[in-house]
Amino acid sequence: MSHSDRQPLENTTVGFFLAPEGSEEIEFTEPREAVSDAGATVVVLGSESGDGRTVNNDLDWSDAYAVDETFDEVSAADYDALLVPGGTVGADTLRTDEDAVDLLRQHLTDGKPAGVICHGPWTLIEADVVEGRTLTSYPSLQTDVRNAGGEWVDEEVVVDDGLVTSRDPDDLDAFCDAIVEEFAATE
Repeated sequence: MSHSDRQPLENTTVGFFLAPEGSEEIEFTEPREAVSDAGATVVVLGSESGDGRTVNNDLDWSDAYAVDETFDEVSAADYDALLVPGGTVGADTLRTDEDAVDLLRQHLTDGKPAGVICHGPWTLIEADVVEGRTLTSYPSLQTDVRNAGGEWVDEEVVVDDGLVTSRDPDDLDAFCDAIVEEFAATE
């Protein structure tokens, strides 16, 4: 295979956060498909082994997805990029998981890229990595972002030094394009 035939995320491992329940399904599945289609290896990370049960529109139960590794079994060095989906309950659960928060903090401190959408920035706030950054999120988090020292903007997708954020499922096309581009830039 010639260099031009290479997929942009070949040899890239992306860790996807998944709450035990309540992660927004489409914010998990569409980015996972985007990075997989671009050649990345996807590892689903959760608080506990077994399955994480997703939701649609925050309120309706959807499918369950297998957790490959638990947060306490891995380190930031294991991943080239991380992705945190939204879902109000899922994001709230993830931000209370010390191992998940520590993994995200270390990953971003190491200068590696991450994609975070919708209510996912709660985990960034908990990890204390928002100060001085510009990002977006679900609009109800804008005060939280500002209180954590970040600049909140109402845009479809925001890229700030490898951190890609978007507001909600309506932004997924732009979000998926941006994460593939940012995750590819790390090679």
